[in-house]
Amino acid sequence: MRVSDFDFHLPQENIALRPAEPRDSAKLLLVDPSQAGRFSNHIVRDLPLLLREGDALVFNDTKVIPARLDGMRRRPGGAGASIEAMLHQRIGPERWKAFARPGKRLAVGDTIAFGDALSAEVEAKGEGGEVTLRFGLAGPQLDIAIATVGHIPLPPYIASKRADDQRDRQDYQTVYARADGAVAAPTAGLHFTPELLQRLDAAGISRHFVTLHVGAGTFLPVKGEEIAEHKMHAEFGVITGETAAAFNETRARGGRLIAVGTTSLRLLESAADEDGIIQPFADETAIFITPGYRFRTADALMTNFHLPRSTLMMLVSAFAGYEVMQAAYAYAIAQGYRFYSYGDSSLLWRAPC
Repeated sequence: MRVSDFDFHLPQENIALRPAEPRDSAKLLLVDPSQAGRFSNHIVRDLPLLLREGDALVFNDTKVIPARLDGMRRRPGGAGASIEAMLHQRIGPERWKAFARPGKRLAVGDTIAFGDALSAEVEAKGEGGEVTLRFGLAGPQLDIAIATVGHIPLPPYIASKRADDQRDRQDYQTVYARADGAVAAPTAGLHFTPELLQRLDAAGISRHFVTLHVGAGTFLPVKGEEIAEHKMHAEFGVITGETAAAFNETRARGGRLIAVGTTSLRLLESAADEDGIIQPFADETAIFITPGYRFRTADALMTNFHLPRSTLMMLVSAFAGYEVMQAAYAYAIAQGYRFYSYGDSSLLWRAPC
């Protein structure tokens, strides 16, 4: 298949710039490839009614950091230049990989000043504007400085229409976020409220937490037309031994695993062996899921509506079926569903093998 097979037209009015209030009032499209009707309309707070006792939800508890830094290049004997650095992977106490814009203005050895209290040296340059930055601070001191001067890294389709604000620091974070390290939110989880979590508990639906630090590379456009040529950026993930055992026990007794978000699903698939047994995991993953992939873990996927021509559109097409998702997206657009990070949700059941 080609990248153009995953293209579609989305009217601007379907792009959400703010989340629903309250969070669990967002619409939810149920997609069941095994049913003739396939689609039904709900809201997120209906979730306990759409699942059954003994099912298990898999949440990604990564926490978004204010990873967009606005700076000025400082070069001896040279003119200054405005630089935006989007941090995407920490590789040491004082070192981060970042995407710099415009990257062509930077050379190895340049210094970027992010205000008066934080600066970094360009240690290396890669492809597509990627740079390695060595900061003048390290560890917790660097974390505090980034939190002070950084901006919430809103996706381009929001950032191009409005600036981030204090409200985004809460809106662009799940209520169960715990582990600092993501530069993009696991957006399927943004719909959950403490009240909804309590109702899921009362319905006998267990919840478990994994960690995948979402990197900005997840949302990079797929260049070219051949899917096989695209390279995913690695992201670090963790599934503990106790959590892996809970997943396997759930499935052994007939319970179903529902991945909340594509990040949770990608991590589950990265940790599963050929027999579908989920193993403890603490490593990087660059798994790229496209139609034809054989899923071994989740029975359902709760996820937002994704960008055309994106790796995430390819993933959901692999999970529920290409033709099913083409029809589902056309239906969602016609029904006025709100798309992307702050948009509405869907619950996809896995296509029959």
